[in-house]
Amino acid sequence: MDVSIVIPVKNGGKRFAEVLGMVFRQETKYEYEVICVDSGSTDGSLDLMRSFPVRLYEIPPEEFGHGRTRNYGAAKGTGRFIAFITQDALPADEHWLDSLVSAMEIDDGIAGGFGCHLAYPDANIFDKRDLPQHFARFGSENHVFSIDDRAAYDDDIGLRLFLSFFSDNNSCLRRSVWEKYPYDDVDYAEDQIWMRRMLELGYKKVYAPRAMVYHSHDYPVWEYCKRCFDDLRAHYRIHDGFKIVPSARAAAGGFARAVINDRRYIFSLSPSKRFRAKWMKESVGRAFGRFIIGYFACRYYEYPRFVREFLDKHFSQQYKKIRE
Repeated sequence: MDVSIVIPVKNGGKRFAEVLGMVFRQETKYEYEVICVDSGSTDGSLDLMRSFPVRLYEIPPEEFGHGRTRNYGAAKGTGRFIAFITQDALPADEHWLDSLVSAMEIDDGIAGGFGCHLAYPDANIFDKRDLPQHFARFGSENHVFSIDDRAAYDDDIGLRLFLSFFSDNNSCLRRSVWEKYPYDDVDYAEDQIWMRRMLELGYKKVYAPRAMVYHSHDYPVWEYCKRCFDDLRAHYRIHDGFKIVPSARAAAGGFARAVINDRRYIFSLSPSKRFRAKWMKESVGRAFGRFIIGYFACRYYEYPRFVREFLDKHFSQQYKKIRE
């Protein structure tokens, strides 16, 4: 078997049907299997999966973990490569898998690869702006990354953040490497933790821009803020105590700059006062999440346990998800 596609599932909804449909329409020279690991769906996802030729495994909800569950699914397969997507990551065309795996074969030293994320057509205006900007940084052709200058890597946090970026919404791992170094059993950021470790061990990663999936979230503002809390807390843990929002002054300045930049963007899109009012309100909420809540997220591990428990219950998106 060439590729094991692993999809963690819980209440995949209508979009999951599109995802499975496109996964099984792939036009590729690679032989592939599809493994779904369900952790307590109640919305009909189980019946949907049984209508496709997937290998379905069920686990109790309390056993789910982002690293643990992906390791479990990967272990059930036999493919030389392990492709991970999520239940809401829709391959953009029938060549997604071929593009992703062929990029992995460029160099035997590549431990993992990731593909491009596109905003869904009905996504919010900020995702439509930000996702292309983010992935453009990695290039327009297949590109292999490694740590070429260890001293520069150790000294430059920006370089470490850039090189360690990896996303299991659309990724591929070399099984021989994963068998030696499986994911850590963590609730969040298992992909970036793993990739940083692989790079520091001397492996490489590849970006495959033609391996595209639609993946964007129209979170309500407060859910977006909770996502920011989890992201920035994870960055602190992954990158040795690095604080993306280093001070209260930086939080205030970042908040102001984000809203000003968003205002320019919003006003360039439409003269409608209603449109502008709606998205300016959204902008303020998102900036609050990234910088004000982010300020506290960066200090999470410095707080007493009772404060961390309070923050988990009220500010963490993952805290709720892993207990549902």
